[in-house]
Amino acid sequence: MIVFDLRCKKEHVFEAWFKDSASYHEQIEAGVVRCPVCGSKRVEKALMAPNVTTRRQNKEPSAVSPAPVPAEVPAAALPAPPALPAKPASASGSVTTNADVEKVAEVMRALSDLRDNVERDCDYVGTNFAEEARKIHYGETEARGIYGESSDEDAKALEEEGVEFARVPWVPRHDS
Repeated sequence: MIVFDLRCKKEHVFEAWFKDSASYHEQIEAGVVRCPVCGSKRVEKALMAPNVTTRRQNKEPSAVSPAPVPAEVPAAALPAPPALPAKPASASGSVTTNADVEKVAEVMRALSDLRDNVERDCDYVGTNFAEEARKIHYGETEARGIYGESSDEDAKALEEEGVEFARVPWVPRHDS
């Protein structure tokens, strides 16, 4: 298997897996590789940084950086989630049909719209999310939409207290 960073005509960069380089060329020529954000068929290879491993790195355990914590917002501030594609991508990593590509692009647009709505309509409270959510829940401050970050432990404690919130996948911006 081989992975390529690809870029569409609108400069969206995404990753795709292929059996080999020939498979990549076949799928590009057949028009089955599409941008998961906008659905464009005009896709080309993007510059990639090589994955270079030294002997020292192989012998020492590597430090893994934590995944970004999803933004959290009160459940009442969220619209209904978009439906996910019923059919998974093929083993080659490319999406198998135009309908699948369109569905993935639709989900990505919905998540992007959700981010825009949350940022526009809610107050960002940063790492104070759990504290602010509790204040709202217990009536210590006015009810309003908030978003920010919290640890897994804080999120679990909020759930146990009955504070309603949701973790939202925070899609990166492609317009900046």
